[in-house]
Amino acid sequence: MNETDGKTLTCGLLAHPAGHTLSPLIHNSLAEMTGKNLVYVPFDVEPENIGSAVNGALALNILGMNATVPHKEAVIPYLKEIDPLAKKIGAVNTLVRTGDGTGFKGYNTDMTGLKRSLECQDITIKGQKVIILGAGGVARAVAFLMASEGADIIYILNRTVERAREVADEVAAKVPGSRFEVLALDKYDEIPRDRYLCIQATSIGMHPDNDRAIIEDPKFYELVHTGFDIVYRPMNTKFMQLAKGAGAKVCNGLEMLLYQGVDAYELWTGCSISDDQSRAIYKAMCERLENEKNIVLVGYMGSGKSTVSKILSDRLSYERLDTDSLIEDTYETSITDIFASKGEGAFRDMETKLLKALGNEKHDGLVLATGGGLPLREINRRLLSKLGRVVYLRTSPQAVYDRIKHDTTRPLLQVEDPKSRIKEMLDERAGFYEMAADVIVDTDGKSKKVIADEIIKALGLGN
Repeated sequence: MNETDGKTLTCGLLAHPAGHTLSPLIHNSLAEMTGKNLVYVPFDVEPENIGSAVNGALALNILGMNATVPHKEAVIPYLKEIDPLAKKIGAVNTLVRTGDGTGFKGYNTDMTGLKRSLECQDITIKGQKVIILGAGGVARAVAFLMASEGADIIYILNRTVERAREVADEVAAKVPGSRFEVLALDKYDEIPRDRYLCIQATSIGMHPDNDRAIIEDPKFYELVHTGFDIVYRPMNTKFMQLAKGAGAKVCNGLEMLLYQGVDAYELWTGCSISDDQSRAIYKAMCERLENEKNIVLVGYMGSGKSTVSKILSDRLSYERLDTDSLIEDTYETSITDIFASKGEGAFRDMETKLLKALGNEKHDGLVLATGGGLPLREINRRLLSKLGRVVYLRTSPQAVYDRIKHDTTRPLLQVEDPKSRIKEMLDERAGFYEMAADVIVDTDGKSKKVIADEIIKALGLGN
């Protein structure tokens, strides 16, 4: 990931909530691969604030944004232009700053991402009999793709038939010759007995709601020869399990997420992303999901990483590790002595070596507390992202000073004016912590228990 400066380009995600996205991993990795001075960050935007968010992004010179649920349709009135394909679909998931910089143009890369994902799975659309479960913004894009690519007939099943009919009529009007049938979800037994490509286009079954499928009856899945779930978290959804149990080929939405992101990045930057680059990012995404239970705490000294990690470990029955303690145990000396005898550079090398070793281990539930300077190195931030979801405990300089002013074990604070040194270091490091983080939790004025509660809620790990 590139270091930020006054010339850094910014892209981001308009979402609500925004705590579980893999999009920063995709786009920050692409920026690194293509040598772009660009950073991608998620923005949690309440639905009623979407217009203000778009206008604010324009004023802040943001290059482009993705839009996800619930903003894919709501964002359209605030666009200066809209791509013809996105206009036909009626939903936008990518905003690109116009050439004159006076607005954003909307695109839909959900459809192109799904098409590329299906192609990677050797799934053809032309002539297929298709079932789409759901009738939201993604389902509309799916229906448009199926119709445009020549599906034989498309059944849309939804809880409210009126919504399904609306989507079917909209797409049929734009794709002459396409055939649609709509049914309520519980009327699936009215579908003619045959084998269908079935695309699950709702959020049902997404973490932490892992134990649900939009249709639970195993008999439905006897209709399915291929089941595609747009959900990718968990990677093996209940929908996929039921379809596979009936003999169907199954796949999740992770590649769709990847390719819609690749298409968006190419629109923002003009870069061309190779298949090898895409596959490398897909591998990193899989590694992230495999380690998703793990929690990595980053932040400046005194932010509460050690204490909060203990609370999280107890609450979640997770293994707890601390990078500073592991280094002290490995080298049989204190951090203070390492700084004094070998210098800060040698200590940072030890941190990187430790992270590489931890990355080669399997941890079924880990809380990792890290040293305050560990995320400063780009390689360390990359290694942290592979170990688990990274939480930045953001703390003000005054709060840090109040907590550690009597602590003589902090080698970097053994100076004449520690309070000024804290502010100086936080100013230097805050950007690195934010780049590393999937979730940011402000700690000022909060007990460690409250901070732990906020982390558990943000990561969807428990009640």
